[in-house]
Amino acid sequence: MPITPKKITTFTFFKLPSVYWLGVRVKSISETDCTVKVKHRWISQNPFKSLFWAVQGMAAELSTGAMVMSCIHDSKLPIAMLVANNKANFSKKATGKITFTCHDGLKIKEAIQKAIETKEGQTCWMSSIGTNENGDVVSTFEFEWTVKLRSKK
Repeated sequence: MPITPKKITTFTFFKLPSVYWLGVRVKSISETDCTVKVKHRWISQNPFKSLFWAVQGMAAELSTGAMVMSCIHDSKLPIAMLVANNKANFSKKATGKITFTCHDGLKIKEAIQKAIETKEGQTCWMSSIGTNENGDVVSTFEFEWTVKLRSKK
């Protein structure tokens, strides 16, 4: 059974409650793309009345991580996942509804397949671009995901 936006919302409620309560939601997910939305609200703002950078980071990470989780789920193998590094750039004040989109699903699928074949850990950089309602880029995040086949005990 594929991973759906509704299943990810349930997952965040139980495992990532701050993501859930701040309103970070996966709107669509496929093999290649994932879209996550978050709205600037009082609870998610910084002192400058824009979306706090950490909330943007949560949404951006979820847009990449949901595809990592989906690929692992599809493999039906015990694979560990972890963010090793990240980079961020903020280019415009984030207000209103912000959409984070990642188009790197095939990159992580390839890394997971290589980890399965070689039985060695692999890394994969995935990017997520945050845009406002006008389509202006407000921030860009990059995450270096590590994936590794877990050893059987």
